[in-house]
Amino acid sequence: MTEYEQSTEFSPLEKLVIEYAVEMTKTPVEVSDTLFAALREHFDEAQLVELSATIAWENYRARFNHAFEIEAQGFSGDAYCPLPAPSL
Repeated sequence: MTEYEQSTEFSPLEKLVIEYAVEMTKTPVEVSDTLFAALREHFDEAQLVELSATIAWENYRARFNHAFEIEAQGFSGDAYCPLPAPSL
């Protein structure tokens, strides 16, 4: 079991979306019918298209940047909210 699956910081729906992103990120993509059916319980067709496109775009961007060794440029500065470090 992965850290996000055990975390109390994510709702069950958020965990489902993370699982979907993980499966879409694999090569080859391995989204099961069961996973997609679970997503359909929460999202309509347009929302699934938008969610899938967003995940695909981030995968494209990350792989493109990695191929060209493009690192973060610091544009966000401190304009983000990191998750708290897990207590062990």
